[in-house]
Amino acid sequence: MPHRVRVWDLPTRLFHWLLAICVVALVVTAKVGGNATAWHARLGLAVLALLLFRLVWGFIGGRWSRFRSFVYAPATLKSYLAGRAHPDHLVGHNPIGAGSVFAMLAVLLAQAATGLFTDDDAGFTGPLNPFVSTARGLALTSYHRSVGQWLVLALVALHIAAIVFYERRKRQALVRPMITGDKELAHPAPSARDDAASRTVAAAVALACAGLVSWIARLG
Repeated sequence: MPHRVRVWDLPTRLFHWLLAICVVALVVTAKVGGNATAWHARLGLAVLALLLFRLVWGFIGGRWSRFRSFVYAPATLKSYLAGRAHPDHLVGHNPIGAGSVFAMLAVLLAQAATGLFTDDDAGFTGPLNPFVSTARGLALTSYHRSVGQWLVLALVALHIAAIVFYERRKRQALVRPMITGDKELAHPAPSARDDAASRTVAAAVALACAGLVSWIARLG
């Protein structure tokens, strides 16, 4: 008999889809340039706020959204790759998915942070550009427009490929649970907390992160 388990709380799901939309829009506005640069900057600030929220939520969010639920030792990854998966690997992030999550967070944080210091020589400068030397600003701009951009695109492509692989080859639903929040499991597992109180806390954290990013944006 299948067990329905709440895996992804509403704040985590909203974060995931808002981040996906913003990343796609960032890629589009970066390629368009011109007047779209202003929107690129706004979207970058939105992504920074979302990432800060996820960092906090990784410690106080629902059970399967907390970092401690998907920080795996190398031996665990080795066992998973050898086909000896733990039942919990089918609930939240498995060892491979966990690595993808941490890599995505790190790369997007680096991209958003360097965007604060950019100077594109076309009339746009990041809000924190005046606080670094010209050489440092140009170095960060170079990373943001080249290495960082390609890292983001590569990780997004790998993320999509992994979803397709798990959905079609392993018959593991990944997209639907990120929409509904629930997974159908063959074994019982603890559900993530996802009630009005936790959602209120999430809203407060999101507002605090947005306020911090807004303050940073006004520094320049």
